Amino acid sequence: MATREALWGYRDRFGDAFGRTYFRRFGPGVVSSVGIGTYLGEPTPAVDEDSRESIALALRSGINHVDTAANYRCGRAERVVGDALRDAPVDREAVVVATKGGFLPFDGERPADPSAYVRERFVEPGIVDPDDLANGAHSLAPAFLEWSLERSLDRLGLDAVDCYYVHNPETQLAVRSREAVYDALEAAFETLERRRAAGDVGAYGVATWDAFRLPADADGALSLAEVLGRAEAAGEAVGPDDDHGFEAIQLPFNVAMADAFTRANQPAPPGSDDEGPVSVLEFAHEAGLSVVTSASVGQGDLTVDGAIPADVDATLAGDTPAQRALNFARSAPGVTSSLVGTSDPDHVRENVAAGTFDPLGASAFDAVFE
Repeated sequence: MATREALWGYRDRFGDAFGRTYFRRFGPGVVSSVGIGTYLGEPTPAVDEDSRESIALALRSGINHVDTAANYRCGRAERVVGDALRDAPVDREAVVVATKGGFLPFDGERPADPSAYVRERFVEPGIVDPDDLANGAHSLAPAFLEWSLERSLDRLGLDAVDCYYVHNPETQLAVRSREAVYDALEAAFETLERRRAAGDVGAYGVATWDAFRLPADADGALSLAEVLGRAEAAGEAVGPDDDHGFEAIQLPFNVAMADAFTRANQPAPPGSDDEGPVSVLEFAHEAGLSVVTSASVGQGDLTVDGAIPADVDATLAGDTPAQRALNFARSAPGVTSSLVGTSDPDHVRENVAAGTFDPLGASAFDAVFE
């Protein structure tokens, strides 16, 4: 697991090469504000090799935040992350490793009949109960998350992960009420609290797509305030004190998907000066939660000339559209780290170089939306 000493040591090794606030507080220490994601790419040996090379390059170039999930690339992504960590000339304790559980993963390749695979691999052996499934492929059941975490640790070849996300809990809203989803999350958090106490998980959170970006009354919306409250209840239930390990959220954020900053859809946090609703970024900041952005360059859509509106583009630092798009995401107040998925070493170098430019200050970022 990452340690304070090793994380700060990594910052001391690389920090002088980067711009202001490149390394930011996370967990026991600091983490690079550019992270490498592992979502994209076909489940093939060729992509495995390219991804392994890209992650290793990132780790030895100033990126010490790697994000993956049990289901990414049919389970291959976690294996590649583990291989890269073992081969990189960087201590494991200097790297924040995050993974996710919730979606039922394939094993190395896409099956010809996914429904039959789920039935034979998960339902019949009793790993999941059909009643817990949403869209035939997603579960928040504690027993399934336990199983998923164990498999993730095995694929990664690690004793522990630094952050374990419950993956897209809003998927469950397709088959059950919002209150039932909150209840399921609380049960899941109790499981993760026990795994945190056992030393298998450093912290946990939720990785979402729609849940925290939509209007509060939208069908797919969840309240971060309620989710945090359920984590607090889980921490109190598991004990031995009333602390909890809910420390991070992940959500899409980029110049074309800025809802997390522009939409006031969360209640004002207790003790806040705000009287009305606030954005999810503001709520997370006030609550002391780390925010990790996914789709930081729009899964590649924002890396071409003209994709960023000209007036916004002119305010951003960077030599390429990809660098400026990435610097928009990591400039948002309250953002800890912005992920970019790539298996191309040249893109890794480009993303690393984005961190040599200073992000926008809070006032300048606010001015973009005026």
